[in-house]
Amino acid sequence: MTTHETKLPPIDPTRAATIEEFGGEITALDPIGVQVSGIDLSSQDAPPSEVVDVLEREMAERGFLVFKNEKQLDAEDFLRASCLWGGKELHSTHGVHPETPGGNPHIFRLSNDERHGIPDVGPQWHNDGSFLPATFSHSGYHIIRPAENGGGTHFAHQGLAYEALPEDRQERWGRLSSVNSASGVVHPLVHEHPLSGQKCIWLHLGMTGAVLEKLPGQDGFRLLHADELKQLCHEYNDILNAGLTHGYAMAYEYSENDCVFIDNLAVAHRAAPEAHMPVEKQGLRIMHRSTVKGVQNLAPGFGLPLHVNIDGPNPAGEGVWQGGGVGFRWEEGIPMRN
Repeated sequence: MTTHETKLPPIDPTRAATIEEFGGEITALDPIGVQVSGIDLSSQDAPPSEVVDVLEREMAERGFLVFKNEKQLDAEDFLRASCLWGGKELHSTHGVHPETPGGNPHIFRLSNDERHGIPDVGPQWHNDGSFLPATFSHSGYHIIRPAENGGGTHFAHQGLAYEALPEDRQERWGRLSSVNSASGVVHPLVHEHPLSGQKCIWLHLGMTGAVLEKLPGQDGFRLLHADELKQLCHEYNDILNAGLTHGYAMAYEYSENDCVFIDNLAVAHRAAPEAHMPVEKQGLRIMHRSTVKGVQNLAPGFGLPLHVNIDGPNPAGEGVWQGGGVGFRWEEGIPMRN
């Protein structure tokens, strides 16, 4: 797949001034994301609404925020900060590891050592909460202990990835809708971001059980066959991977006590391969994740329903229709746990 260089515009100076008036500073990361300093997430007092609005807009346009925290944050600080965005409240669907502080059900504790957290999560490009009609609006990551030898997260800007697609691919992908393999929820492969207005691609490579194509120029739909769905997943994986060299994705390495918040409709993410390497090789890694209630349904177009019975009979008779945890395996031998 060919692609081209894409780039985000500089941070709006009016927005930067709003943050500076509050005593903070925002700096664009290269090539995507924003670093925030001077805002104390350990404070019980929330930043003013105009500051939150600016930061949420920057997340929508640049993908994610990194807070460099001078004070050590506890679990409640992190969860309180998570509720600044999107639906303004936590929506948690994960398991709780025994080492989770206070057994808090809103903390998803991840690690490369199963004694300290849940291992092997998120190896393929995905967005959180794809099994929900209103997917999580944002996700948060608090870095308790970064691995000494690296192992961060890859982030890819899905609006810039859409722009990097050839026009014929943009048109076809705009007629595709994915079916979540665990819940049967239907999402568009291309959506318009509610804040930025950008067209963004969106597909969970670890939980897709079917893809429906609106027939061009006529009524009706068809299911992609196995070879077509395999090709689609590879193309999606390739276009996001290409961002690492073409200016719309990055491999972010964490520092201790970093808080990262992502706009879950604007960026895809995956754990870096090093993040799952054994402690003996990488050192111990511990991260806390939060997920924030969605604001609106990520609804498909063309009159499609929000939900279908992926565990029932194939409605079309032909094509991939596969329920279950990881759904369609688009490449044998790769880790698919999400």
